[in-house]
Amino acid sequence: MRDFRVLEPKSLLNYALVGSPNSGKTTLFNALTGMRAKTGNYPGVTVDRRVGSLEVDGHCVQITDLPGSYSLQAISEEEQVTSGYLRGELGDNNLDGIIFVADATSLSRSLPFLLSILNLNIPIILVCTMIDECKARGGDIDFFRLKAELGIPVVGVVGNKGLGITDLKQFFIDPHSWKTTSVPSFDSIEKRFEWADKIFNKVLRHPISESNLTRQIDRILLHPVLGLIVFLAFISIFFQSIFTWAAPAMDLFSEWVSQFANYCAAALPPGFWTNLLCDGIIRGVGAVLVFVPQIAVLFTLIFFFEASGYMARAAFVIDRLMGWAGLEGRCFISLLSSYACAVPGIMATRSIPSPRDRLATILVAPFTTCSARLPVYAVLISAFIPDATLWGPFTLQGLTLMALYLLGGVSAIVFAAIFKHGLLRGASLPFFLELPPYRFPSFKTIVVQVVDRLKVFVKDAGSVILVGSIVLWLLLNFPHHEYNDTLTKTQNKQQQIEQSYAADLGHSLEPIFDPLGFDWKINIGIIGSFAARELMISTMAQVYAVEKDADNFVGFAKVLSQEDENGVRPISFASAMSLLVFFVYALLCLSTVAVVKRETNSWRWPIFMLTYMFAVAWVASFITYRLALA
Repeated sequence: MRDFRVLEPKSLLNYALVGSPNSGKTTLFNALTGMRAKTGNYPGVTVDRRVGSLEVDGHCVQITDLPGSYSLQAISEEEQVTSGYLRGELGDNNLDGIIFVADATSLSRSLPFLLSILNLNIPIILVCTMIDECKARGGDIDFFRLKAELGIPVVGVVGNKGLGITDLKQFFIDPHSWKTTSVPSFDSIEKRFEWADKIFNKVLRHPISESNLTRQIDRILLHPVLGLIVFLAFISIFFQSIFTWAAPAMDLFSEWVSQFANYCAAALPPGFWTNLLCDGIIRGVGAVLVFVPQIAVLFTLIFFFEASGYMARAAFVIDRLMGWAGLEGRCFISLLSSYACAVPGIMATRSIPSPRDRLATILVAPFTTCSARLPVYAVLISAFIPDATLWGPFTLQGLTLMALYLLGGVSAIVFAAIFKHGLLRGASLPFFLELPPYRFPSFKTIVVQVVDRLKVFVKDAGSVILVGSIVLWLLLNFPHHEYNDTLTKTQNKQQQIEQSYAADLGHSLEPIFDPLGFDWKINIGIIGSFAARELMISTMAQVYAVEKDADNFVGFAKVLSQEDENGVRPISFASAMSLLVFFVYALLCLSTVAVVKRETNSWRWPIFMLTYMFAVAWVASFITYRLALA
């Protein structure tokens, strides 16, 4: 039992937000605090605790959003965080009360968890979310009777519309008024569920009907064959959209970057600092930020299908395929998150209860094609794959992009199977997943989520790219080569690059990468991509595009696609295909290495990942290069 503080006016009130996954907990957290946390329809969305604050009648209220959990008997790591926090095992939390969140449409499933928390003897308030959806499905819950049966305050809200939020905030002022009734303590889970059913039957005036439309849709989406066909069609449209929808915005942004760099070059006096600003910073950073529209489309589609309820069903369908690899559906959720970025995808593996399954997922997550690879794919596909329409909206370029994504995903499953049947052999835990009802996503919520992700990309990746672009420009321009009046401007630039420190680094790697068709210029880009994969493009732009004075993304792609007077391209088709495959497999991301070290608490597995993924990338690229030459 905990001791509670005597509150003074304007004191800090500390609450924990608790609930099962898909209960609307994080949406309520956003509505209360104004903070923007990722929301979705499957376990593993909120992995770390998130803290927000608000002021109510002069009191500062702090709310901790705990990971979604089904019970205090923790299985997964995220459930251990919730259980440990509520039991006071994660430091001095000084909890004044608990805000327990339950979905009104599935209240009976949340009551057993609520009973176990009531036994902690901490002031608690029950918040029933999605009451509008409950009423729309014919349900009618007697909240006054529910309050009397539980002996605690009960509030109904609609988090995404702000309904009931004001009434809820008034309860935060005095948590000691939340009377906690004496509740039974059951040793068996069966008796706990019997108690929950008894309470639920007392307060339910009209039953909540299941939508006929939901049943009909699920007959298709959850079908062993039809569901897989729909999933493959979904993936096809998904990646086709990423490549085609963002193209106009990318071209426009690329032109703006070019015009701005030219304007600065004309307005500023010629010299070292002007060249650094225009060529190193503006064009270097701009060559990567031009892909923001593609990344925006990627995140928009992911968040839309998460919020709609389809993503959980995709995990259910793909669970059969994951089972072949010795994994379960929750692993698919982490792998799918890695398609945006491997870092949050690896962190999301905390929701996987089996340590072996979790480690296997971590080891293969970087195979999935993260958004940082998009710039490399987009440039090489635009330059070497014809923009031909094959059927309807499907183009050869879009299908090539999809093939690269699928290659990474299939490889992840194959290597997971190898690890699970060899290095990490062991029994898996049962897989269960709550299928949320279909919902039309909130446009505002999706926009907020996409903007937040883009801010993270621009801030985190942009800062690394800025430093990397400056360092790269210095390596390309030193030691300084004296300007030769007998040569053209382009020839002088090319001679400067060939005699630079960067060229020396590129040549030193030729024994390793020459069998893959990579010359010293591509090697420079690979070096830069270890800091950030996106740097590959700004590097290649500075090294290759200078030959034709191309100063934007469109011009750079054209440079790679054009032949010189001898009929030779800057990069051959075989080398380009080899480079694409290399980027599918190679672990070129220091952030991923760092997060794997943190999640495994050892350098053993990051070093193992770097080694085996480089070996796979080298062999696959070598085979691709030889086949392309044949």
